[in-house]
Amino acid sequence: MAGLYFEEFHIGQTFAHAITRTVTETDNLLFCALTHNPQPLHLDAEFGKTTEFGRQIVNSIFTFGLMIGVSVGDTTLGTTIANLGMTDVRFSHPVFIGDTLRSESKVAEIRESKSRPGAGIVVFEHRSFNQRGEEVAYCKRSALMRKRDAK
Repeated sequence: MAGLYFEEFHIGQTFAHAITRTVTETDNLLFCALTHNPQPLHLDAEFGKTTEFGRQIVNSIFTFGLMIGVSVGDTTLGTTIANLGMTDVRFSHPVFIGDTLRSESKVAEIRESKSRPGAGIVVFEHRSFNQRGEEVAYCKRSALMRKRDAK
């Protein structure tokens, strides 16, 4: 499904994203390597055993990126001009290697752009859950969205 234009969003509109993902050790390892994050909590199984979690946890920024990424196809694919910001980011439960994540997005706010007549701002609330139904990530994301007839 292609993204929606500004006029197609309404407050309270909810998207249960069909894409789910089981997080692998390779996902976590590559993400840490790509972002130069050497945190042993993410990379060292023996270190992880000594923590309150009893094992490695997945890099939270990977979880954040996955949550936003799976929303794109249903909401902003080809219709967004830019992300304006993310706020209220939280990680309420750790994600472990082997967890399967699903995400949903809800339209929280809609407003016209003051500086761009061919665009409007949509604020999404994104949530991601593990296979036990526990919320593992949340954020608000403001996106500058194209209007349908904008050139």
